[in-house]
Amino acid sequence: MELKHLQSFIAVAEQLSFVRAAQRLHISQPALTAHIQQLEESVGAQLLLRNKRSVRLTEAGADFLEAARDILHRVKRAVDQAQESARGETGRLRIGFVSSAALEIVPPLAVAYRKRFPGVQLDLMNWRTSDQLRQLADKELDIGFARMPAQHKGLSFARIHREPLVMVLSKQHPLARKKDLHLADLRDQHFILYGRRWAPGFFDQILDLCQQQGFTPNILQETAEMYTAVAIVAAGLDVSILPRSVVAAQRRGIVVRELKYREAFSEIAIVTRDEPASVLVRNFVKLAKSMAKTKPEATAMRLLTR
Repeated sequence: MELKHLQSFIAVAEQLSFVRAAQRLHISQPALTAHIQQLEESVGAQLLLRNKRSVRLTEAGADFLEAARDILHRVKRAVDQAQESARGETGRLRIGFVSSAALEIVPPLAVAYRKRFPGVQLDLMNWRTSDQLRQLADKELDIGFARMPAQHKGLSFARIHREPLVMVLSKQHPLARKKDLHLADLRDQHFILYGRRWAPGFFDQILDLCQQQGFTPNILQETAEMYTAVAIVAAGLDVSILPRSVVAAQRRGIVVRELKYREAFSEIAIVTRDEPASVLVRNFVKLAKSMAKTKPEATAMRLLTR
């Protein structure tokens, strides 16, 4: 029994005419007749009663028609699902992102992706950089948005976002009123920094910036979230160095001063495994890079592609 036998039987059963059924299937009438005979032999029962003037279903044929339609429907759905999967239009993506990427990177990208691929489920999870890299390596995540600099064996990093690093002080801090503030002016202050254990590359970048200005920061506390660092600074007389986007949404009680050094910037990269990527991952990364490339440079942050 082949699909063409089922298609031929359904056409005859619906048209109740071998002539019209052959025309509908674009095959010859003898070929159609052969299909019906082969099907009846395979089933072991007569499905159609026909003579020169009429064609009608037997009781067995009426029962078989419903099943035959269901089989063809299932086959068509299976083909559609396979094609959708091959195009990356169905499935699931597990995406991790640092909290600072939740402002201008992840939300518009997720919205654009869902509009283009509504059949794909996006699992968006807020994870720190170190956790993302481990989960990507262990295949518990498909894509990550990690704070740079970072590296991990078996993972690829494509930078899609760059923004300035800034000095953050409480409005009550004595240095907050200093107009021409430099990083070296903070040498005697207590620093609240995003902790090394969660983003070692970023933490060491801040240390390097300070050491280039002739001092090692006096770190009072390391936090697990950048927004926590902002809140602690706002509540006291400590200072911090953070990406500008982090303080853009949380300006109450703080002042922000630019770091006027060429290397004083922070980047976020989209991270994937160093292996042939699925079409789902390829489509998402392609869209992310496209959106980063077309992001207007006049906004508060500049997006890059590499």
